[in-house]
Amino acid sequence: MTPAARLAAAASVLDSIAHSRQPAEVVLKAWGAANRYAGSKDRRAIADRVYKVIRARGRLVWAMGGREDGRALVIGSLSLIDGLSLDEIELLHSGEGYGPRPLSKQERARITAGPGELPGWVAAGLPEFVVEDFKITFGDRWTEEAHELMAPRAPIDLRVNVAKTTVAGVEAELTEAGLSPERTPWSAVGLRLSAEPPPNVQALEAFKQGHIEIQDEGSQVACWLTGVEPGMTVVDYCAGGGGKTLGLAMLGQPVVTKAPKAEAEAAPVAAWSPVGGEGAAPQPKPKAKPVEITSTIRLFAYDVVQKRLDNIRPRLARAGVTADLRLLGQNGGGVEDLVRQADVVLVDAPCSGSGTWRRRPEDAWRLKPSEVERLHALQVQILDRASALVKPGGRLVFVTCSMLRGENEATADAFEENHPEFAPVPVAQALNAATLTDAARQRLGDLAAGGHRLRLSPASTGTDGFFAAVYERTA
Repeated sequence: MTPAARLAAAASVLDSIAHSRQPAEVVLKAWGAANRYAGSKDRRAIADRVYKVIRARGRLVWAMGGREDGRALVIGSLSLIDGLSLDEIELLHSGEGYGPRPLSKQERARITAGPGELPGWVAAGLPEFVVEDFKITFGDRWTEEAHELMAPRAPIDLRVNVAKTTVAGVEAELTEAGLSPERTPWSAVGLRLSAEPPPNVQALEAFKQGHIEIQDEGSQVACWLTGVEPGMTVVDYCAGGGGKTLGLAMLGQPVVTKAPKAEAEAAPVAAWSPVGGEGAAPQPKPKAKPVEITSTIRLFAYDVVQKRLDNIRPRLARAGVTADLRLLGQNGGGVEDLVRQADVVLVDAPCSGSGTWRRRPEDAWRLKPSEVERLHALQVQILDRASALVKPGGRLVFVTCSMLRGENEATADAFEENHPEFAPVPVAQALNAATLTDAARQRLGDLAAGGHRLRLSPASTGTDGFFAAVYERTA
């Protein structure tokens, strides 16, 4: 494909994303499958352009006079991001072959006029309606938080399954595979890979053997705040994709202290031969029987969608851990046997996902104020139902992957007002898990400032954005 044809393709993909609820990654894969003539370099160039545009969408829409179509955004990106002159942009818009049609007078005017003085929300790269929320939450740091959330590409965080192997063992595996893993600063069982070039984690033997799972470090920290210990009854009330279910399940297994050795190849052994002497044919060595591991916790994972639960089953099997997967009724039914029985209930509530915008920047421009209000009401309802499962002295942990007060603090405030039988637990008291580093105990304790609420973000902790609030039933 020519450079011009790649631009036309990027514009088409951007229009598809705008009219879809699918992640940009899924739309890009679908485009590649439908356009087999595009080589790997073409697909990579198109994807790079698409993500550049999405991350800078607010600024580009502003620069192009409010136009939101893919063509206008691509043209704006050539000027504002790539720094091309009008002449260079026109060469790429000759209308020849599969390239985009020539620039209109209005498009030329927008490019030569420049963006002018940008409003704060445009410069920060955020949807306009969330800016006030950010200012209240982060004060003078709000632009830094916005930039780190929207601009950089996020690394790939892995959780090592210490029920099967060790962090050092996986570190060696990944290094041998040609990768450069780094230890995560807060999760003691986490490793981090650079997103450039993007590694194919699922093709790694470590992944196939269940030694690792892809899980952002912030999500891992949320699991470790639960304080799960042997013998407990634990509930993951909103299991979703199962990432936290797997993390909690791992806490219920004995910890491996020595990485398993790779299975040795069969070696020649003595064998009877009809012509006398020893046969040279290699005989496979007997394999050791797999050790049966019994979980030390009773883990229940609920979700309102059966397909999501079904998708967790093979992940549990690969990881060698167990959980009782149960369908939750639309009105909260199906939990009657666990009312006031659980030592720990984790509520990873449905949310805007704004804490993951560095991974899915397209979601920032799909979010509307009415959706935040709807999600807040749903979270209050879910917390009310889930809290009924916590036994006296048990712990309730409310978690979102959102950066917005309208979902986080607002929901926690409503829960505390409606449920005086739950007392706040200072985050510092929930940081004693062996799966947290000493640095985490210091840094996360400082961020919580003695309180029971914790906020993680790309700028403050180098993780996705997360909010957590910790409670204990006192009556």
